[in-house]
Amino acid sequence: MKSKSIHTLSLLAMLFLFAACSVEPQAIPYGQANCTHCNMTISDNRYGAELVNDKGKAFFFDAAECLAAYVSEQPELQENASFVLVTDYTNPGNLIEVKNAHFLQSPKLPSPMGMNLTALADDLTAKQMEQKHGGTLLTWDQVLTAVQNDAKFH
Repeated sequence: MKSKSIHTLSLLAMLFLFAACSVEPQAIPYGQANCTHCNMTISDNRYGAELVNDKGKAFFFDAAECLAAYVSEQPELQENASFVLVTDYTNPGNLIEVKNAHFLQSPKLPSPMGMNLTALADDLTAKQMEQKHGGTLLTWDQVLTAVQNDAKFH
């Protein structure tokens, strides 16, 4: 009986450790967290971003351009990250992988850091938003280049 209890406790401890070590995105704590890059309070739930490293630590950003600036300055962070996510503008709170996102750069949609980058989850919505608001559609790699070329992030 005693060995069965020890076995059960060992199994529970292993399950607890496995759950504690899982690497998952976290909900962005809007109004409570500061941007990892610029230190501004993250407040607009249409523009937040997140990087989760390979150890499960989440870094929060107030805009895609802050995330892009942060990983441009430290490329190994993106290379080793488990998740690199932006908020879908049309579905606040829904995080999407940057590689799958479509970014509309339009002055009619001002983002928190002024590069006017809006992330969208799907191609059709991105094209509709581009027709409605004007601007240019970008991939994540193009966003990285745009941020690297903007002097205010250096």
